[in-house]
Amino acid sequence: MRIAVLKERAADESRVAVTPETAKKFIALGAVVAIESGAGGGASISDEAYREAGAEVGPADATLKGAEIVLAVQAPDPAVLAAAVNGAWVVATFDPYGQRDRVEGYAKAGLEALAMEFMPRITRAQSMDVLSSQSNLAGYKAVLAAANAYGRAFPMMMTAAGTIAAARVFVMGVGVAGLQAIATAKRLGAQVSATDVRSATREQIQSLGAKPIFVESVAGIEGEGSGGYATEMSEEYQKAQAELVSSHIAKQDIVITTALIPGRAAPRLISDTQIASMRPGSVIFDLAVAHGGNVEGSVADQRVERHGVTIMGFANTAGELAADASALFARNLYNFLSAFWDAEQGRPVLDEEIGDAVRLTRGGEVVNERIKG
Repeated sequence: MRIAVLKERAADESRVAVTPETAKKFIALGAVVAIESGAGGGASISDEAYREAGAEVGPADATLKGAEIVLAVQAPDPAVLAAAVNGAWVVATFDPYGQRDRVEGYAKAGLEALAMEFMPRITRAQSMDVLSSQSNLAGYKAVLAAANAYGRAFPMMMTAAGTIAAARVFVMGVGVAGLQAIATAKRLGAQVSATDVRSATREQIQSLGAKPIFVESVAGIEGEGSGGYATEMSEEYQKAQAELVSSHIAKQDIVITTALIPGRAAPRLISDTQIASMRPGSVIFDLAVAHGGNVEGSVADQRVERHGVTIMGFANTAGELAADASALFARNLYNFLSAFWDAEQGRPVLDEEIGDAVRLTRGGEVVNERIKG
């Protein structure tokens, strides 16, 4: 079994899908691991570190030749993988809803695409969940980046010259990224509040020492949404939420938005009118900017000034912490493949529950029910 890892082709991608740690573990299972030279550069991993772990390191064509599994962070164009064997697995993130043409390309190329973002959110798959591991880092980085852009201190400071008030941070969307954003802002000494459409998150917010801000007059989602994500709310709830946010956001110094709905553009949470209500010098970090944005006027990888408010967001927030993000992503991939490794066959053999959930293409066709049709 030959496992190949190429340099990421996406311009904004600094992560790598295999680290020396996981390369060594794959080799211990009996696999041959081949790495394209320079693949780990963005994550501060040298070619020599891979060689010391027992991996082959060389040019792309040599790396791919005979590969039965290709691991990547962002799935490359299928044309790049021509040297891999027919029917090779490609294990990566695919953005299946937004990049349907690429999925079709994988089917036509005879490759088996396994989308890590379709990993079911069940107990035994938690260690394989790349969305959670990367969102955790993204929530942390969002607060640090916003704090750096904010022209004042975060914690309350009592000095001989007077007292500096603590920054007020509002987190919108309390998934993995939102929870980490709350925890990070609290550690930095801010006064933190948070909101979500899922009523079950109220206790999570309180457990981190933040103040929950919820619509009380209209029912939200009881418990969790589908797969742990929020789903689109009624017009009545959206109107009530907008009114609540408008009154609260005007008093905030920093707002972190994290809301995503799988298969759809990110919901709009903050309008230009609401931005105008905030104090000059305030900062909004839009974690959903790469998916259409939660904030009116946000642009990926650019600081936008509107009404004296800084609006910012990275196209690849986890990638801003490339070394740690790569380490976690690589472990997710190893945990996934090793859980199904068949020693007799010398390769992973997927079961139906997880295999059918993540498999996009097989035998020249798109086979995943979530994107078929």
